[in-house]
Amino acid sequence: MNAQVFDPIPQRNAVPPALFNVCFVLFVINAAFFPTAYVAHWWITDPSGLGIPTDFVNVWSAGKLVLDGHPAWAWDWDIQKRVQVDLLGQTFAGHFAWHYPPPFLFVAAFLAQFPYQVAFIGWAAASLVPYLVVMRAIVGRRFGWLLAAAFPVVLTNVLVGQNGFLTASLVGGMLILLPTRPVLSGICLGLLSYKPQYGLLFPVALIAASQWTVFFTAGIVASAMAAVSWLAFGTESWQAFFHWLPMFSQAFLTEGRAPWGKMQSIFALVRYFGGSEPLGWAFQWTMIAAIAMVLVLVWRSRVRYALKAAALATGTLLVTPYLFLYDLMVLAIAVAFLVRIGLGEGFRRTELPALGAMAFLLMFYPLFGAPTGLGATLIMAGLIARRCLVGRT
Repeated sequence: MNAQVFDPIPQRNAVPPALFNVCFVLFVINAAFFPTAYVAHWWITDPSGLGIPTDFVNVWSAGKLVLDGHPAWAWDWDIQKRVQVDLLGQTFAGHFAWHYPPPFLFVAAFLAQFPYQVAFIGWAAASLVPYLVVMRAIVGRRFGWLLAAAFPVVLTNVLVGQNGFLTASLVGGMLILLPTRPVLSGICLGLLSYKPQYGLLFPVALIAASQWTVFFTAGIVASAMAAVSWLAFGTESWQAFFHWLPMFSQAFLTEGRAPWGKMQSIFALVRYFGGSEPLGWAFQWTMIAAIAMVLVLVWRSRVRYALKAAALATGTLLVTPYLFLYDLMVLAIAVAFLVRIGLGEGFRRTELPALGAMAFLLMFYPLFGAPTGLGATLIMAGLIARRCLVGRT
């Protein structure tokens, strides 16, 4: 693989006004929403002062169970809900289940040392920082800060207190460091093992590119995290994780406890339109096989590295059936790589309108209630494919 990470960007190429203006408007919306929502009690607490049920409650509650000396209880849906109801001061329908591997309990336990509101806001702010840094590094210009802050999923991720910023930071960090800092790249990938559903394509790409240092470093880091979490939280925590994982899969991928429109995968799209579970898996496995084969070809080719990186980030989202809107923060990494190429040699005629369509699908998901994020990801895949097929290599 070419040792050079990126083609240099000619400084004479200005950011297209349409791209800058749209990003600026989206940034203002994101920046203005949360102070307004907090004061108006649309975010974190309601007008009665009670906690608003949302995803972050399972992180804080899992951490509280760790601090109370019962880490294995974090995976028990009923125990988790009792802690959450006590924390929020009100009950709610359904469950916010904890399904992460035990190493992520370190993050949860740290956050649970703080009051809930402080932890919620602090988590969003702290995880935002590496995401902004990675996006700036990929784009290679100060415009990277604006592009990162303008990405439509930023609002969703912060609103529910999810980990999309962290995931995007690790994926982007792994990709930007891979050609020149393989050990650091492997560390990023090893840390990403807290989201095991992302673990399918990275080994495929690394093996195809003979990136053995990254491959083995990631394995060592992931194994070390598992070992340390076993020492910290005991065998019972790993037993609980593996015991509850099939139940979680049954609830969300078979029974549809979360509406199918909330998940952004081809599997969910089939189920959304009334298709059976076997049909959904048939589409999903076909997607997995196709993306894996394409990525092997791309990563073994002479295509420029930025396109390989964008393809891997995009493909990672397409191959997992369990994917919510906040997970599409990773799509920002693919967008950043494409924008870097566009700023260097000019955007193709259809690229900026296509990026606008992606932003529309991500922003207005609540109006459709359908897996529009899958549409945005497929648009990104199409843009990358076109560059790979007819672009300069």
